Amino acid sequence: MALNQRLSAYHQGVQPQPPIMSGRLTRVVGLTFEAVGCRAAVGDACAVEVAGGSITAEVIGFDGGTLYLMPSDDAQGVVPGARVTPLGQVDGIPLSMSLLGRVIDGAGKPLDGLGAIYSQHHASGKAKAFNPLLRKPVAQPLDVGVRAINAMNTVGQGQRMGLFAGSGVGKSVLMGMMTRGTAADVVVVGLVGERGREVKEFIDEILGPEGRQRAVVVAAPADTSSLMRLKGCETALTIAEYFRDQGLNVLLLVDSLTRYAQAQREIALAVGEPPATKGYPPSVFAKLPQLVERAGNGGEGQGSITAFFTVLTEGDDLQDPIADAARAILDGHIVLSRHLADAGHYPAIDIEASISRVMQQVTSNEHLICARMVRQVYSAYQSNRDLINIGAYNKGSDPKVDAAIEYLPIIERFLQQEMVEVTPYDASLQKLAELAATMTQRLGGVG
Repeated sequence: MALNQRLSAYHQGVQPQPPIMSGRLTRVVGLTFEAVGCRAAVGDACAVEVAGGSITAEVIGFDGGTLYLMPSDDAQGVVPGARVTPLGQVDGIPLSMSLLGRVIDGAGKPLDGLGAIYSQHHASGKAKAFNPLLRKPVAQPLDVGVRAINAMNTVGQGQRMGLFAGSGVGKSVLMGMMTRGTAADVVVVGLVGERGREVKEFIDEILGPEGRQRAVVVAAPADTSSLMRLKGCETALTIAEYFRDQGLNVLLLVDSLTRYAQAQREIALAVGEPPATKGYPPSVFAKLPQLVERAGNGGEGQGSITAFFTVLTEGDDLQDPIADAARAILDGHIVLSRHLADAGHYPAIDIEASISRVMQQVTSNEHLICARMVRQVYSAYQSNRDLINIGAYNKGSDPKVDAAIEYLPIIERFLQQEMVEVTPYDASLQKLAELAATMTQRLGGVG
């Protein structure tokens, strides 16, 4: 096609299709295929011949005439010189209301055995940046059904929150509680890099039949390829964006952002990108805000995406590079404490270390005063815990510490909640006000 014709086609929105030219596989190094003799853009799919059929791989980079491919499936059966055929941009993720109640993989294919998902509209997992000036402000609270969050770390519609925790302290259980108790119209859950057993348990036991009716689950377990785990998070965001564009309020739960970063690290290192911070290459820290910023409020006539991204803190280290980067780009964080979990305190939310940066925008002044009082009394006990435990504290030395010793069991009961219990937003505020009123009388009005 002549240059003028190509420019005309470009301005008309018609992309000229070059003739398909098959290449051959020259090298397999670790997770990466190298192919020559074919032309494809980064992000395009290619079919790679294997014994008895073919597998799909995606172009993730190039060097001169050599394409770097990452397979979406198991690479068993690949032979030297195998034919590589560019497929271009294949059909993306099916987007329709029929997604509700379904379980799909990172590429949008059903995993639940309930048949195909029919849709006239498909989209890739990528998205253009949203103009920040077109977003509606975060102005209304979102009920998540969890008392410790509703009362002490109130979340607004369109807020992006981090759920920071080590392994085995109740992240999945807390996500299930929010899924069942939220006032959002639709729930989108992305289970990325988790054990396959946990995916089944989350759907059947934690989510349950009732919660599943208005939920979409995207599952990319730990045994899937790094490319599929990367796509799992992006697919969950794409589905949430579709429902938001329909004017619905969406609760997005992604478990976990750390696995997303680790998948990108595997891909980047495989194509030769140098590591920077603790083995993470720079592209990881560029992709995190691109993913997170897709959540939030839409424009006029659109709904919202309130997102919770879990962050796995390795060794309970909150200064882990991914945790530190996530804290900077999120609108607040909820920290789950292993100490509280070991003591049988569920959900194990550390209200001292947790914060919601939009709480002041979506709550009343009375609510803030009550939450601050409870936090101060709780913090007074934690600051003097060692003195109290060894009997070195003299009663009457500090009225706040005296009140903390008296009211700590009541505060802990207020913050704890059974897994199947749902506490609506208004009920959470009422109990918080009652607790703060009794402490005000005890402290003689000192806040």
